[in-house]
Amino acid sequence: MGNLILGDSIQEIKHIASESIHLILSDIPYGISFDEWDVLHNNTNSALLGKSPAQEKSTLFKSRGKPLNGWSEADKKIPIEYYQWCTQWAAEWLRVLKPGASCFIFAGRRYAHRCICALEDAGFIFKDMIAWQKDTAAHRAQNVSVVFERRKDIANADKWKGWKVGNLRPLFEPILWFMKPYSIGETLTDNIAQHELGAYNEWAIKNNSLLNEGIEICSNVIKCKAEKTDRGLHPAQKPVALMKYLIELTTLKGQTVLDPFCGCGSSLQAAKELERDYIGIEINPKYFATVCNRLQS
Repeated sequence: MGNLILGDSIQEIKHIASESIHLILSDIPYGISFDEWDVLHNNTNSALLGKSPAQEKSTLFKSRGKPLNGWSEADKKIPIEYYQWCTQWAAEWLRVLKPGASCFIFAGRRYAHRCICALEDAGFIFKDMIAWQKDTAAHRAQNVSVVFERRKDIANADKWKGWKVGNLRPLFEPILWFMKPYSIGETLTDNIAQHELGAYNEWAIKNNSLLNEGIEICSNVIKCKAEKTDRGLHPAQKPVALMKYLIELTTLKGQTVLDPFCGCGSSLQAAKELERDYIGIEINPKYFATVCNRLQS
């Protein structure tokens, strides 16, 4: 059974019953100004999300984000503003989960620690950080020597050959694994008996043929490549196989998976195929229509 909701998840989740959800699985905005829906801070200016001549020609980076150093002193507030945004929904996420239930969040490398603090402050247990190892990743790091050459500074161009400006190729993404605390005085096994939550399914990991070979069983590193069907519906689309892995790891058939930022619905498709109930919330009408069409087909 599935339920799709068009609206702001920060408000809509308030209508979901307490302790009714077995798993939250969500690829939340990273707060790095990747697109309009990812600008979660107040420090904006006319250049943000604009296009340079190079970006007009690019197929990878289509709009201008902010440099790590920022454009102004106000930009130093962006990390704390991301934390504050996470605190707006963290307590409600805790409320709707059953005791011992898991919460998996794709939060991005830059501000993942802010998300962790917000959920810990709301009462979650931070259980682990899983590394999703991707097969490819968009990457562009500019050669320092080329910049100096454009400036006609040949001495520095020679001195800095082989050096680049930017980040290393981002071949892993963190998946934050939280758990809702169970009752004080009980053991985790007691909680498993009462709520059917709190353990992880080792058999599901060992028998999962969707993931690439060569990865250590039951480790916190997962290698999963994106298939052709995992592209084209959303700029931050995640592989369905990866979502299936996380769902099978922590839930049983018939339990309910919630995705408050469901995007194009990969988590919901995975839940449906695994015979789990699901609830998806999406604020963007375009992506909401995509989810509806995807799940109906």
